[in-house]
Amino acid sequence: MFEALSSKLNGVFDRLRRRGALSETDVQEALREVRVALLEADVALPVVKDLTARVRERAVGQEVLKSVSPAQQVIKIVNDALVEALGGGEGDTGARGLDLNAPAPVPVLMVGLQGSGKTTTSGKIALRLKTREKKKVLLASLDVHRPAAQLQLETLAKQVGVTSLPIVAGQTPLQIAERAMDVARRELYDVVVLDTAGRLAIDEALMAEVAQVKAFARPHETLLVVDAMTGQDAVNTARAFQEKVGVTGIVMTRIDGDARGGAALSMRAVTGAPIKLLGAGEKLDALEDFHPDRIAGRILGMGDIVSLVERAAETIDKDEAEKLAARMQKGQFSLEDYASQLKQIGKMGSLSGILGMLPGVGKMKQQIEDANLDNSMLKRQAAIIGSMTPKERRTPDIIKASRKKRIAAGSGTSVQEVNKLLKNFDDMSAMMKRMNKLGQKGLMRGGLGALLPKGMNLPGGRKPF
Repeated sequence: MFEALSSKLNGVFDRLRRRGALSETDVQEALREVRVALLEADVALPVVKDLTARVRERAVGQEVLKSVSPAQQVIKIVNDALVEALGGGEGDTGARGLDLNAPAPVPVLMVGLQGSGKTTTSGKIALRLKTREKKKVLLASLDVHRPAAQLQLETLAKQVGVTSLPIVAGQTPLQIAERAMDVARRELYDVVVLDTAGRLAIDEALMAEVAQVKAFARPHETLLVVDAMTGQDAVNTARAFQEKVGVTGIVMTRIDGDARGGAALSMRAVTGAPIKLLGAGEKLDALEDFHPDRIAGRILGMGDIVSLVERAAETIDKDEAEKLAARMQKGQFSLEDYASQLKQIGKMGSLSGILGMLPGVGKMKQQIEDANLDNSMLKRQAAIIGSMTPKERRTPDIIKASRKKRIAAGSGTSVQEVNKLLKNFDDMSAMMKRMNKLGQKGLMRGGLGALLPKGMNLPGGRKPF
């Protein structure tokens, strides 16, 4: 998300950095470009006007024009304005997530249009509450209009290991909600997720049905699920639901497919409701807390190391990682270790998503795309290692032409791909040996450049430092 906006804004800031001292005209010109970039990213016009006015007010003062690093000062001001537009405030860490501070069972009402990902998001929230917060969750589908909607939620409940309310044919949404709350009270559930019906478009019948259920259940959270890919339509949907029903928070889905991100920047200003969660993929664990400060950092190319570390902590096997680290420190690194690393990276999500959280990687976007770094590459490399014998994985030096042909045939890849994997492995092994040889003090003196073979450049063609 925000790839196009991030690219344009970084282009503006790069030009400012090259100028050194800034005049008021330079700042005004940069703000015009920022305004165009925001509009092209599908940000609502009132939000663009408010954001640029806020930046202009702070940026044309003496603080920026006489600053030692004026370009950096402008970036800081734009960053602060973006955080505010996304729903963060001064001293606000930006952490969102669900508010469950109410007597159990806590009702959570899911609303939105058909196709927004509401039912899948209900399953994701159930998994999140069960694994992270150890809550006993009951899922209940109130969608009596769409064929198999209740069966879909029942299937998701089985996948995530929570209970779904048994289906009773002929009941109205209100009757299902009453039964769900009754079961939750009697069987001591912590949270009840009520998944309401959606429509292809907003209509009075949909709003009346949702309002009726809300009046009975009195949910602590009413979450509106919107598809980020629909851009300004998502903003209009959010506005309509807020006016007719009232929502406490927004969940944006398919953010991994929306390169512009204007809907996210517009949502808080238009509805007054905060974005609480982001759906970043089809997997049931692909649900993130929304942090305005971190999202602003991603937009401005500063990365999001905190989220990356959190994702790693959730997905990487700690014991396995410690064993591997100990082997690496001794300079021992086999293809089996390499396969284990590939598996751990694959658990963290798409490679492009992981790289997008690293500072400055946005500027190397084209090189990353040219390198074809995606999860299918990880799977192919894992398949190649899986086609090797235990002896070949432990001593890859024995893999010559005939063995390469057999491995390629067994993994459904080419000999060239086998060669590329072996080259990658050799480079990593050489780096591990250098790390062991240099020790911690040598590493601190020589930096990353000390680990790289002579003549090898960093990504983007840069020389080792």
